[in-house]
Amino acid sequence: MTDQTLPKRILLGPGPSPVDERVLRALSQPLLGHLDPLFLRIMDQIQELLRYVFETRNRLTIPISGTGSAGMEAALINLLEPGDKAVVCINGVFGERMFDIVGRTGAEPIAVRAEWGHPIDVGQIEDALKQSRPKVLAIVHAETSTGVLQKLEGLADLAHAHDTLLIVDAVTSLGGHPVRVDANGVDVCYSGTQKCLSCPPGLSPITFSERAVERIRSRRQKVQSWYLDMSMIEKYWGSDRSYHHTAPISMNYALLEALRIVREEGLEARQARHQLNHRAFVAGVEAMGLSMLVAPKSRLWSLNAVRIPEGVDDQRLRTHLLERHNIEIGGGLGPLKGKVWRVGLMGAGSSRENVVLVIGAIHEALAEQGHTCPPGVASAEQVYELGA
Repeated sequence: MTDQTLPKRILLGPGPSPVDERVLRALSQPLLGHLDPLFLRIMDQIQELLRYVFETRNRLTIPISGTGSAGMEAALINLLEPGDKAVVCINGVFGERMFDIVGRTGAEPIAVRAEWGHPIDVGQIEDALKQSRPKVLAIVHAETSTGVLQKLEGLADLAHAHDTLLIVDAVTSLGGHPVRVDANGVDVCYSGTQKCLSCPPGLSPITFSERAVERIRSRRQKVQSWYLDMSMIEKYWGSDRSYHHTAPISMNYALLEALRIVREEGLEARQARHQLNHRAFVAGVEAMGLSMLVAPKSRLWSLNAVRIPEGVDDQRLRTHLLERHNIEIGGGLGPLKGKVWRVGLMGAGSSRENVVLVIGAIHEALAEQGHTCPPGVASAEQVYELGA
């Protein structure tokens, strides 16, 4: 296929999210060498803007060359060694993935579980910390597989009281929800470029506190991955500028432009936009007689899990949206497969136009399957009128 034959999808699934034309233009800029003085300046600008988005002063704040899963792996394998213990909170796919990675390091993963669609109970976390005295507490802030938002406040105090480092997965929240790395005492936080930052997938922003950096420097043995060894990568992104690997030049151009757009909008304004569009979407969904998977106080603004009504064919409806309206939404994973739709309203995709469009398209697709329900667009529009 050539680029002329590819449709411009309306990406309202769990990621990637729509990308601003400015970011696409940045991708097409001429290549520089990865040690070119001009590219080194770009690297400095990216680090400065990532600190703004993470809300941190951490020196070691960079984009790892790889997707969000590379950030997850880098966070865990740099802080854990064989024989260590790690408490891993699991209420969806990505908690399970962290649990798997911990085991691969030779450390002992200790699971704290909650039913999919529910947040982790803090009391259970505290009990696990007291009983195991782990090196790491790992938790997902925004569980993409379920639409659950986990509160971060107070978790660092619990972790640090047991000499435990707090790792947070913010892949689907950074740039759309408050993460507040420093205010929440997070030791390592990683994300992905393709969600609320509205950049193509390929980089994983990550930040390490000085406490976490000291843990890496005091390791008894080398990190099991050469490529993701932060003790070497930081020398390329730091003042040494030592060659480690050839950075994905064009992706860094794109990330810089995406971060500039975030800064221009303002972090608080961007988060408020995500919240408003989420509220309007939920109003439209509920007006149609549909229900959300997650209770209101634990819902993500960026990823909305909608229960599929009895008798409605999941794949048929999503195919209808794609073929008739050029809209992509996601299906459920694991135990939620065939039970929920996952509608992403992230970054540039989080807009009034898209909310109204997808609510109307879902209503039409439901009717096509013989599922009659009231329309939801007017209820979504009412939220905007009241919220304006």
